[in-house]
Amino acid sequence: MSKQIIYTDQAPAPIGPYSQAVKINGTLFVSGQIALDVAGQGDIKAETQKVMENLGAILKAAGMDYTNVVKSSIFVKDMNNFASINEVYGQYFTADPPARETVEVARLPKDVNVEISVIAVQ
Repeated sequence: MSKQIIYTDQAPAPIGPYSQAVKINGTLFVSGQIALDVAGQGDIKAETQKVMENLGAILKAAGMDYTNVVKSSIFVKDMNNFASINEVYGQYFTADPPARETVEVARLPKDVNVEISVIAVQ
């Protein structure tokens, strides 16, 4: 078993005892990403865009890209934002999108509106 911790300064540093991502035997588990720098500005599309950019930076640091993503989990504070989040998210998965769930939650870290995690395979 070959376990590798993935880190890039192109995405937010962990705010707790966890890694940005862990790669094991060709599978990458990316921790939930949030948009610290645009959170609270009221623009869910900008917030989602930043989350996706953070995910992309971590995927790149692991030698992967969005085509490697097989599963994603989206956590939203308000399901009324689903269509806007989905519009941005869909720009990154135009063919053969990954499996996914979207869950409305009461609260997210740093009071952001959206958090997304992914699993990718080489």
